[in-house]
Amino acid sequence: MEHSFANSYGYPFVGNYTPPDCDFDHVVINFTVLVKGRQYDRTGVMYLGDTEVWRTSTAEPTPYGIRWAWLKDMTPFLSLWKEPQTIIFDLENIVNDIYTGILNTTLTATFFKGPAQAGRQSPADLIIPITERTGSAGEPSQFTFPEQNATNTVSFPRNVNRAVFSVDVKGQGNEEFWWSNVPQSAVHTFEDEYGTYPGYSPWREVQILIDGQLAGVSWPFPVIYTGGVVPHLHRPIVGIQAFDLREQEIDITPWLPLLCDGNNHSFTINIVGLVDDGTSSATLSSTTESSWYVTGKIFLWLDDEGSITSGIVGNASTRYPTIEFSQSITQNSSGGNETLDYSIAVSRSFSISSIVVTQHGQGTAKWSQSLSYSNVGRIYAKGFGNLNTFGITGFAEAIGPGITYSTSYSYPLFCNNTATYAPEGNLTLWAVLDQGLNLEVMGDAVFPTGLAAFATDYSPEYQGSVLNTWRNSTADYYRPADNSYSTGVGKTRQVFSFSGLVGDDAVPSAPTLLYYRDVSAYNDTITDDHVEVAEAGVGYSK
Repeated sequence: MEHSFANSYGYPFVGNYTPPDCDFDHVVINFTVLVKGRQYDRTGVMYLGDTEVWRTSTAEPTPYGIRWAWLKDMTPFLSLWKEPQTIIFDLENIVNDIYTGILNTTLTATFFKGPAQAGRQSPADLIIPITERTGSAGEPSQFTFPEQNATNTVSFPRNVNRAVFSVDVKGQGNEEFWWSNVPQSAVHTFEDEYGTYPGYSPWREVQILIDGQLAGVSWPFPVIYTGGVVPHLHRPIVGIQAFDLREQEIDITPWLPLLCDGNNHSFTINIVGLVDDGTSSATLSSTTESSWYVTGKIFLWLDDEGSITSGIVGNASTRYPTIEFSQSITQNSSGGNETLDYSIAVSRSFSISSIVVTQHGQGTAKWSQSLSYSNVGRIYAKGFGNLNTFGITGFAEAIGPGITYSTSYSYPLFCNNTATYAPEGNLTLWAVLDQGLNLEVMGDAVFPTGLAAFATDYSPEYQGSVLNTWRNSTADYYRPADNSYSTGVGKTRQVFSFSGLVGDDAVPSAPTLLYYRDVSAYNDTITDDHVEVAEAGVGYSK
């Protein structure tokens, strides 16, 4: 694909893909962008037919131009790449007298054979999209929530031995900064000065429902895009996951005795926040602000044709989340609201265990999750200052015949930001942002762990991976009332480490460092960059 996205709202790139005339079991894409001028960050989504295979966003350019490239392992979608497809790349952009940046893009794919799989799990035999299914019309296949009901009704093959659901969601509009939204009872607290705040709390839960029954949840990572909070926080070091949104894996193998009965079954993606009483109590909401872009997909591994999976679906443990909530408002001497303080803590556990009978015998398939969340927030300066100390931790595990998979993660975030409007309308922004991602993956992952890049004849057989990254940024921004230009300065440091785990899934070894990078930037320029990469043995090059 070579395509320039200018006024491209409603006009995605649409092309035909034919598999190459060679034997391959790996696919890696390279997406390269050149842009100069002035432009917002934009969302890009790539589809093969009705199936989303990648969600990304763009960097905000400089007047003299920027270039970036992103390589992504597409091997989990191997079954799709083996067949002719319609490629749809949706990258919505607007070009006018003020926002002049045209996104000049190139997308290529490399096909090859290699011994290392994407995760320890081989690629799925079949992938079923849970989308709006508009690819045949050359349109993006995503739901918009809550405006649309994100439900598909599908029929499984009867010979499935493993099934994993993955979900991708992206907040837009009043949900882009959902992690800093306020309790629903407080949305009008600063109406006279600031206006209405986005609500339903700074907590979100994505729910996966099978025939209306909860099958698993995902608590989103708070992705901050390249124009987010203050644009100069992200130049040239973009926010964590801004170029590649990671999807949560939810193993639905325990549901196979139901799903392989030859009948149609519904799959629904639902998103909830919280509603509260304004003082000390909160419950799950039935909706959110507008909007979320939502897609899902189901990865299926099959037994021989003619075999039928059966068994007994167990009872899911779907206890209501534990929610702790408090809130207070302070006022000035004239009775105007000055500050809003709130504290929210949520915890949830989920599990289901079933007897599953496949071609290879009978066994127990289990999926379990435990998650916890906290956020201590303050809105100050009559609504123009916002402070959040936010954290999510989670653990998930799938156990079944021939299957072991587990993941643990944490998403710490601290953000303090202010907005100041001068009487004539000039805008000044300031922020400090600390954010991290800590992710451990063991066993049969659907998506790449990153270990394939370090697989050699001399390296250990890693059973899992550990990714830790942290970034600290401060920035300010100024824009005059007529929006004729903008200026600002930012300072960022990010530290990234990636390690491999040797040993069995129950007792892994201490992590072996494979890659390390410590990079700093100031005023759009890299000022320090230290990299260490493991070599066979494991030694390091710097």
